[in-house]
Amino acid sequence: MTAAGTVDAVDAPVPLRRLVPLSAQHVLAMIAAPVSTVFLVAGTLDMPPDSTASLLSAVLLLCGAGALLQSLGAGPVGGRLPFVMLPGGAATALFLQIAQEYGAPTAAGAVLLAAALLLAVLPLYARVVRLFPPLVMGVTVLLIGIAMIRVATRLVTGPDGTGEPRAVLLAALTVAATVAAYVLLRGVWRQTSVLIGMAAGTAAAVATGLGAFTPAAGSGFSLPALLPFGAPRFDVVAALPLLVFSLTTLAEITGQTVLNSETVGRTPDPARDVPRVARADALVSLAGGMFGTSVMVTSAENIGIGRLTGVRSRFVTAGAGALLVALGLATPVSRALAGIPGAVVGGSALVVYAVIAVMGVEMLRRADLSGTGSGTLTAALALAAGLLPLLTPDLYAGFPGWARTILGSGVVAGTVTAVLLSALLPRGARPGPLPARE
Repeated sequence: MTAAGTVDAVDAPVPLRRLVPLSAQHVLAMIAAPVSTVFLVAGTLDMPPDSTASLLSAVLLLCGAGALLQSLGAGPVGGRLPFVMLPGGAATALFLQIAQEYGAPTAAGAVLLAAALLLAVLPLYARVVRLFPPLVMGVTVLLIGIAMIRVATRLVTGPDGTGEPRAVLLAALTVAATVAAYVLLRGVWRQTSVLIGMAAGTAAAVATGLGAFTPAAGSGFSLPALLPFGAPRFDVVAALPLLVFSLTTLAEITGQTVLNSETVGRTPDPARDVPRVARADALVSLAGGMFGTSVMVTSAENIGIGRLTGVRSRFVTAGAGALLVALGLATPVSRALAGIPGAVVGGSALVVYAVIAVMGVEMLRRADLSGTGSGTLTAALALAAGLLPLLTPDLYAGFPGWARTILGSGVVAGTVTAVLLSALLPRGARPGPLPARE
């Protein structure tokens, strides 16, 4: 309530006749991320259609539960702001990296460890967030994007890296359709350009014979499978990439919470709100680890819709959460989507993760990279440390296992190098937290 006794815009209820279409807009704006992420995981791990459908149901349910938790709040959990929740694109890259090297059960265990670590460090929030200024975050996100592009390419070429011309052509058609939708459409439809590209690519595959659309069998409503990869395995060394990522998210959460608060007219209070948002992220990620998903993250990407419509109420994103839960339970939807050809998923994933790499460049632009400071040297050496294992995968083959895990992961090696150099090399005033997270 305000001083005059009126309800703040963020806390204002919305009539049902307006709530449903407004909430549906938010779902349309964010649905491409969970769908494309699930198919990237399923394609990389060679999951059958029924398992893919179950994983998609789990992700949609968790996205819905996360949106409800962040929008409505529950005690000290949830920011009570118009947020939605998504499977983190960067976290998915690290999840797949761990799964490919150590197995899917170890990757699931890494998600649980990362979520537990995020909960554990919240009392030290003010100290930890200072380790990840825009310079460090930019290096980390750029390296994640580059690593993920390589993974997405394997969805087109296959495990041996040799792509069939028809698969490459189908992926190219998907990318072209995505670009066309982004350029030609406006508003919420433009935000669904990735999803439109996937639909166009699938239609092209069926029409031209470049691929096949094979939905999984099943109908009605059902719950996703618990522990789809079996019992989680806990390996702290193997989980290092996701553990580092869980710490970096504190800087992103800070920026997006401040931005969202300002957008809805609420005075930002990071000390109060950031731990609430992070707790919700961690709790939903703990559930995600049990259902085979990667780390779930709160997203501020739907703020643009709030600005466009002028509706700031958190009950709109809560409504979007309810719609996502319904979609997650609707087995026909998830089983139909599970039939999308792998090359189409690969083409869409190339777009999504190339954008992540560009986000890293944007973050680096906020850092001091002038020739007079140490920022340029820090970024250069950190990127070199991160790119070496990507460009020369066998560089550390003769090192002990723990060293290969740290140095052989481009994301971990680059982030650790950036953190150390940022702390040790003399520089000017430390930059503030990031203003937003995608």
